[in-house]
Amino acid sequence: MQESRVSIGLTKPKSPTNVGAVMRAAGCFRVNAIFYTGTRYDRAAKFNTDTKETGQTIPLTGVDDLLEHIPKKAKIVCVELVEGATPLPEYQHPDNVIYIFGPEDGTISQNVIDCADAVVYIPTVGSLNLAASVNIVLYDRLSKSETDYANDELIRRSRDTNNNVKMQTRT
Repeated sequence: MQESRVSIGLTKPKSPTNVGAVMRAAGCFRVNAIFYTGTRYDRAAKFNTDTKETGQTIPLTGVDDLLEHIPKKAKIVCVELVEGATPLPEYQHPDNVIYIFGPEDGTISQNVIDCADAVVYIPTVGSLNLAASVNIVLYDRLSKSETDYANDELIRRSRDTNNNVKMQTRT
């Protein structure tokens, strides 16, 4: 079985809070790289909220054009409210993918949508913020995968150092 490679493309993100939350999600869901366009994030990056310092292990790269930085053999999946898009619950995720998300106050450009292998949307009433959308898509990918991540060792490695609670066996 081919190893999954997951990248994220952010179109002109404006909020360092959202980018920080995207970085945290990327670490939690084992993303390989994040690319972003625009200059708004660069100006606000000093307010970064990547509390797990994921940026030290997952590259966050500013680029002029996301399409010029698509990882080799990756499928392009745009996540956007576009008429005719596939609802996320019906979508089957490819192994090698870059998910491209629009900005908090705009949309993915038509030329990027035209190059996509798929366009999916999260069927909500109203739009979600960028970080929430990334978390939902990555969780959906995990929940549909055949990889078995569920075990107590993962819980021990993942939880906060202040979390020592245990399940009690009921009799």
